Amino acid sequence: MEKKRLIIIDSNALIHRAYHALPPLTTKKGELVNAVYGFFLVFLKVLKDFQPNYVVAVFDSPAPTFRHKEFKEYKAKRQKAPEELYQQIPKVKEILERFNIPIFEKEGFEADDIIGAISKQASRKQIFPEIETIIVTGDLDVLQLVDKNTKIYVLKRGVKDSVLYDQKEVEKKYQGLKPFQVPEVKGLQGDPSDNIPGVPGIGEKNAVKLIKQFGNLENLYQKIEKQYSFASENINISPRLLTVLREYKEQAFLSRELAKIKLNVPIDFNLEKCHYGKYNKEKLVSILKRFEFFSLIKNL
Repeated sequence: MEKKRLIIIDSNALIHRAYHALPPLTTKKGELVNAVYGFFLVFLKVLKDFQPNYVVAVFDSPAPTFRHKEFKEYKAKRQKAPEELYQQIPKVKEILERFNIPIFEKEGFEADDIIGAISKQASRKQIFPEIETIIVTGDLDVLQLVDKNTKIYVLKRGVKDSVLYDQKEVEKKYQGLKPFQVPEVKGLQGDPSDNIPGVPGIGEKNAVKLIKQFGNLENLYQKIEKQYSFASENINISPRLLTVLREYKEQAFLSRELAKIKLNVPIDFNLEKCHYGKYNKEKLVSILKRFEFFSLIKNL
């Protein structure tokens, strides 16, 4: 049986990417629409390339998430996006509604968590047989969701250069680690973009090396606490590294939890309500004309 395909759009990530990648584009009325245009440029390309059976769009909620409650400094150093970007989000939603694309967002959770919940529900064969999920994003945080039924389509530069990550590509990037081990790496390395602290002085190279050797944080710290002789297995961990690992143990486990995408978000997801292609073309063309996206109309 041929697999059916579900596309999940990480909408905020694409809007941010489009806004910063494209020059200011305005309508004749002076309305800024560069992020909207860039978003749908990618959207239509994805539809053409992957020919999905189902499509959903996921957005971040502006409210604080559970991560902010666990760690008040979460994303504290991230520069707030320009107001001109936020003003374009409702426009993106308006066009998506004309495409008849279901929109998901939930207060207290990030888009990544909703994406994770949807992708894992879709990959459970006993519920939805033979479904391939492709997550479209500009953010590598979701690589941990990759499995045999889930791939990540990541925009690298601008809105045209992209990479499709499957299990082999993730393992290649992380020197053999499995996708589910990515949060273990983040626990040690941290993530400056989200202000996840990790363990000071440990970069990606050492973090990957340690997780390759021990599998996860529990195994690593179990050996450290038992004063295990790493030299006996030719494992080179310097005294300085052991010191910082011991000192920042609690921070390492907290960082892993902050980086881990939650899959149990309470959402009302019904795959059969996400069929793509059932939209009123006249209404869609009308709104694209309103934003003067004439080149996109040609690509419908």
